[in-house]
Amino acid sequence: MAEYRKSQDVISKLTPEQHYVTQESGTERPGTGAYLDNHAPGIYVDIVSGEPLFASSDKFDSHCGWPSFTKAIKPAHVQELRDDTHGMVRIEVRSTYGDSHLGHVFPDGPVDRGGLRYCINSASLHFIPKSDMTAKGYGDFVDQVEDI
Repeated sequence: MAEYRKSQDVISKLTPEQHYVTQESGTERPGTGAYLDNHAPGIYVDIVSGEPLFASSDKFDSHCGWPSFTKAIKPAHVQELRDDTHGMVRIEVRSTYGDSHLGHVFPDGPVDRGGLRYCINSASLHFIPKSDMTAKGYGDFVDQVEDI
């Protein structure tokens, strides 16, 4: 079993935007994220800890300006916390081991796929293409990624 953890060495190498999003619970500007229009098969992992978070097969275009997913690839790797900042009540999504702010989850996703929309900042993610998953230690999740 892989060990996922928050690493100060990794945090020190984040770009200013990645640091702002993951460590300061920030949000990237809508429509600007590197993975918004990524349609390649693979998985998205926490940029800080490497823990697997979302599969490309669960990604959909919600037209909200951020990558959106219907579910976590491994629910134990995603924590959902009440967020009442900015005068509203939302559910924040954080990685379990990296404690990175990822985004928020909303109950307005595709009904036929569970009804959830995980609205996630690209700056909190690293994409692993399906062809590299086994070599990079994510082979256990290959069956959850469909070829597109």
